Amino acid sequence: MPTVTKRLDAGQFQLKDQVVSINRVTKVVKGGKNLSFAALVVVGDPAAAVVGFGSGKAKEVPQAIRKGIESAKKNLFRVNLTQTTIPHTVLGRFGSGMVLLKPAPEGTGVIAGGAVRAVMTSAGIQNVLTKSIGTTNPHNVVKATFDALKKLKNKNHVAALRGKSVEEL
Repeated sequence: MPTVTKRLDAGQFQLKDQVVSINRVTKVVKGGKNLSFAALVVVGDPAAAVVGFGSGKAKEVPQAIRKGIESAKKNLFRVNLTQTTIPHTVLGRFGSGMVLLKPAPEGTGVIAGGAVRAVMTSAGIQNVLTKSIGTTNPHNVVKATFDALKKLKNKNHVAALRGKSVEEL
């Protein structure tokens, strides 16, 4: 069941941006090749457990990054956390990319590679074990990671769904 979330205002958070990948793309036209750059950016406020991603394309790298940041600010969402880790194991999928996220004890740190690490640090998750399965395409890996983060449920929500108190779980 898809949950309807209201859009978070980017102005009220201390957002930090992280560039995941920059890709040089060319378009072949009659006069030759048109060069441009595509940037995949993750923004987040670790203190508020808020994160979002976006992509931008422009003739120069800084403009592409700026467009990516603006796009990322438009789709921010809050992540359900328990202290410094995630509440339960979850598998996120997008295309052929799958990302497995497992809670980890205090002091473990972020065990993640490339694109997944950028999302975890931006979301403020300090202890987590991850495994990226399938594709290594950063766009699909980031989208699979966001799918996994959106599937995380907190104890209050699960208790309400089951009609029990939090202590009974």
